[in-house]
Amino acid sequence: MKKILKISLILAITYVLSAEYGLYRQEAIAEGIADKIIRFHVIANSDESADQKLKLKVRDAIGTYMQQRLSGITDISQSRQVIKENLQEIEIQAQKVLEAEGCSYPIRAELKVTDFPEKTYGNYTFRAGKYEALEVVIGSGKGHNWWCVMYPNLCFFNSVYKVADQEAEESLERVLTQEEYESLVEQKNYKVKFALLEWIMEKL
Repeated sequence: MKKILKISLILAITYVLSAEYGLYRQEAIAEGIADKIIRFHVIANSDESADQKLKLKVRDAIGTYMQQRLSGITDISQSRQVIKENLQEIEIQAQKVLEAEGCSYPIRAELKVTDFPEKTYGNYTFRAGKYEALEVVIGSGKGHNWWCVMYPNLCFFNSVYKVADQEAEESLERVLTQEEYESLVEQKNYKVKFALLEWIMEKL
């Protein structure tokens, strides 16, 4: 009985340590990914239907404008610089949409580090955490948000903001390590669960 208990405890400890290391490793990988991408974040004025539709129109206008300026750029520093240089024009492009829709909401565009929930784009799942992003706030910014990845470009190809195409996938592979890329594709859940430990304790 003592031998069984000893083996069970060893297995339980091994499992817990393995799970904790796996979680730690995935957090490290997620931080590495966050350092290599720039996201695109549009926040609606409210959750009213009209404001949500307006959010998507602003998204499309900025997407069309920035696609041309980020085309061919393969370096995050260059992308960051292009975004910074165009912040005022991004606000102007968004304001044009609002004026066409008869709205007078203020617009704020900035490049900042902000919190994101876990988000899936096609085959890729990005863990929750802090990411650098072009953030565009419409009016009071109290409505539901829209997210995508601006660099490398997962937003503005033929995917219509939903499913990354081959060119988008290749651009993502170029900037990430193989381990980082595979962590997005695998979509694994790395939360620590102690089901095995509980099962062992029940058997003791």
